[in-house]
Amino acid sequence: MIRSCNLILCCFLLGLTLNASAQQSTPAASAPPPPVGTLAGHPDWPAAKNPGDVDTVDHLIASLYDVVSGPAGQRDWDRFRSLFVPDGRIVSIVPESAATKNAPARKGDAVFLTPDMFAQQNDPYFKAHGFFERSIANRLEEFGNLIEGWSTSEIRDAKDDAQPFSRGIDSFQIVHAHGRFWIASLLFDHERPGVTLPEKYLKTPGL
Repeated sequence: MIRSCNLILCCFLLGLTLNASAQQSTPAASAPPPPVGTLAGHPDWPAAKNPGDVDTVDHLIASLYDVVSGPAGQRDWDRFRSLFVPDGRIVSIVPESAATKNAPARKGDAVFLTPDMFAQQNDPYFKAHGFFERSIANRLEEFGNLIEGWSTSEIRDAKDDAQPFSRGIDSFQIVHAHGRFWIASLLFDHERPGVTLPEKYLKTPGL
């Protein structure tokens, strides 16, 4: 009887040992992937190289103009991408135009690109041409972590050009998340015959 009890006890202890060993050898269940459509769901998206690019809304907008500005040559497209949420949108408003002897009539349209598409489409131009854009006035509206920014900008071919060749409004939709600011979307339109910037957009409110 004692021998039988000892045998049962040995089998019981052996079972515990094998069970513990099996649990140690079985990999722990992996954490579920981040939800699709979140910032965490894009671990390969470029991080901001300089925290000062994204610590305030004014710095974020200034960094965008800085990264696309310069003489003909390569632009830092990873820095450019890092200012946007992954799959953000850059939208160019295309005005309607009447037919001319050199071009057919054109309907108004909107051309919308991701940051990657913008970089691919515009890289050849920036390599061959100078481009300098700067803000001359900003207007911001904020609620919670949502910011709407209207930036009046001037564009020059060369930094020291006396007059810009284009002026317009860049409309930024910005979010604050993960301890920094991100551009969710950017829409822009420019002056043209019949469409001139109002005086109120040529000066930052309060200045």
